[in-house]
Amino acid sequence: MSEILHVEGRILVGPDDVRDELWVLDGRITFDRPRYSADRAETLRGWVLPGLVDAHCHVGLDAHGAVDHDTAEAQAVTDRDAGALLLRDAGSPSDTRWVDGREDLPRLIRAGRHLARPRRYIRNYAHEIEPGDLTAYVVQEARRGDGWVKLVGDWIDRERGDLAPCWPYDALKEAIDAAHAAGARVTAHCFSEESLPDLIHAGIDCIEHATGLTEDLIPEFAARGVAIVPTLVNIATFPSIADGAAAKFPGYAAHMRDLHARRYETVRAAYDAGIPVYVGTDAGGSLPHGLVGQEVAELVRAGLPVTAALSAAAWSARAWLGRDGLTEGAEADFVVYDSDPREDVAALLAPHAVVLRGVRR
Repeated sequence: MSEILHVEGRILVGPDDVRDELWVLDGRITFDRPRYSADRAETLRGWVLPGLVDAHCHVGLDAHGAVDHDTAEAQAVTDRDAGALLLRDAGSPSDTRWVDGREDLPRLIRAGRHLARPRRYIRNYAHEIEPGDLTAYVVQEARRGDGWVKLVGDWIDRERGDLAPCWPYDALKEAIDAAHAAGARVTAHCFSEESLPDLIHAGIDCIEHATGLTEDLIPEFAARGVAIVPTLVNIATFPSIADGAAAKFPGYAAHMRDLHARRYETVRAAYDAGIPVYVGTDAGGSLPHGLVGQEVAELVRAGLPVTAALSAAAWSARAWLGRDGLTEGAEADFVVYDSDPREDVAALLAPHAVVLRGVRR
């Protein structure tokens, strides 16, 4: 592999900033032609986006809990090969810090391990704790993570027979304040409508899935700048979840079907109101990795403009997570496509080349 890469075509630095070429020198991006040894450069041609972001995935986790090293590695490689070079791991019981030492794997931003109520989440996933312990565990997971903590905001309550909030307001407020004092942001898994008011008033930074967003809550989300990561490829599984639960929990099944039926309307209303929307797939639980392109396409189906859907996986997503895009001197993490993803997001499904840390992978 050449030490220098030359990329020409359409370099999508931002939605309205397109360059004709860039160079990679010593693993870094430059828009200035290197004075020496440019003739040794390998040339790539096409449409270029910053390395895509999957802002909700789970490396080191499958449907049954923690996985072994080889499985976690395969998950990360699958995301890389799909063009997702920056992953926000929204909860995992595995210690994946070894990924940081691998130059051939995506950057990983961890949220520690899920925090849930006992018997109110998927077995083997979370620290299952009572409200009185929430603050201490939030502080602990803030130390383990990379600036994020993950709460399970709601789940099925079997006595009620439907989704219900997991935490009282006072516990949420104290825990979220403690996370912020520790320099961490807090996100929460939320399907239902009922869990959202307490979380937003307690100062939550992000809501995962957000299927329960309602007309009265949307303006408050927008005013507070609370982001959502809809994970529409995961929401597509709601009907099958409902089918499996209908005999025992008909109310829950009906609720899940209703949330699914209005999923696109909910996301479009959030976007129209100015709520920040980011791409996440929820890969690593019941879903495979490598779905970032499908999730962008889902946002387009929901009614987002193509450039907004692309930004949710590229320019704005990287800025939200505090990572560089295609800027002078930035680490060379980008994806090259054979056609313009602004014309058809299906281009994201078949990267021509993936460049990670300045090396074609």
